[in-house]
Amino acid sequence: MEHGHVHKSHRQVLNRLARIEGHVRSVRNMVENDRDCSDVLIQIAAVRKALDNTAKVILKDHLEHCIMHAVKEGKGDKSLTDFETAIDRYLR
Repeated sequence: MEHGHVHKSHRQVLNRLARIEGHVRSVRNMVENDRDCSDVLIQIAAVRKALDNTAKVILKDHLEHCIMHAVKEGKGDKSLTDFETAIDRYLR
């Protein structure tokens, strides 16, 4: 969905996701090579943490820019409702 404004963290999020993608490939290789389960679990935990940190960047950017932009356009109520739905799904 296009918002009509620039997300200041766009490049940062893309870079983080690229690193996460590489990390997930490494975890897959670990499993394919029958690495120790404990090592695999530690790496999976690192991927989860990296995803959570990326989500925090997106969340902050959304609050600072998307919500404010929606309010200025008179769409604040819908934006907040959509945001609440996204947060509920993320936190499940």
